Amino acid sequence: MSGFDLKRVQLPNGISLDIVDEGPAEAPALIFLHGFPESHRTWRHQIRHFSDRFRCIAPDQRGYRGSSKPQEVSAYTPDKLIGDVFLLADVLGIAQFTIVGHDWGGAIAWGVALAGQHARVTRAVIANAPHPAIFQKLLYLNPVQRAASQYIRGFRDPANDALVKEHGLTGLLLKEVKWDRPSAMEPEERDALLRDWQNRDAAFGMLNYYRASPIDVPPMDAPFALPEGWTPPTLPKLTIPTLVIWAMDDLALPPENLEGLEEIIDPLTIVRVPDCGHFVPWEAPEAVNAAMEAFLAR
Repeated sequence: MSGFDLKRVQLPNGISLDIVDEGPAEAPALIFLHGFPESHRTWRHQIRHFSDRFRCIAPDQRGYRGSSKPQEVSAYTPDKLIGDVFLLADVLGIAQFTIVGHDWGGAIAWGVALAGQHARVTRAVIANAPHPAIFQKLLYLNPVQRAASQYIRGFRDPANDALVKEHGLTGLLLKEVKWDRPSAMEPEERDALLRDWQNRDAAFGMLNYYRASPIDVPPMDAPFALPEGWTPPTLPKLTIPTLVIWAMDDLALPPENLEGLEEIIDPLTIVRVPDCGHFVPWEAPEAVNAAMEAFLAR
């Protein structure tokens, strides 16, 4: 497994991040955000592909690997995770950038794009991460999405903390997750992740993303209806060029998450990747690179 050099960056909020910083310093910047339960290496194929003409920044986000791992749940609210990205760009002297995110990194990327569109964020690339205006509604109304998201209830349940303390994150993943495809990952990459998951502070840091999230995941026996008085989050329309890449065999996030995006994002490009599971950046790197190449060339 050929690794990237990591450098340590101290943010003004006290968080330190280990980051990859590859490519020409003055080139247009791509900031890559990984998801759960991975690292900057989610984007290994994209960094290698684009770093000849883009500055590719990929942090291990707070809670992961060698980056700061505060243990309190309140340290992982969306505003803090989004804030880290803008502070990182500030420290690196990057005035404007394209945000790229997958899974939880994609959830943060939606927030970064909505908060910083035009002024700081010029484009967004989202891979298999649901838009916040759509995902909550699906959890209330869509049996497939609700069933696929029951693992979140397990991740939030403090009754599982003893399992994590004894076996690291691996024990909880084996119990709760049904959407992984272990055979799709190179053995050396999987071995590296298994080592990362043994860090108990990191395990709880990762779980705190779910515990601090405002998303409501009803149990399967709750009615499939919008709760009385519920209103969707008040979010602005996204008006920067946005590419959504969606692996169509994602067992955690079915393609119903694409429905309605064109009403809240303009201009929008959707690229569907068939025969691919959740971890599309490394399960189908050629498709992701080609989609990004065409999008960034416009």
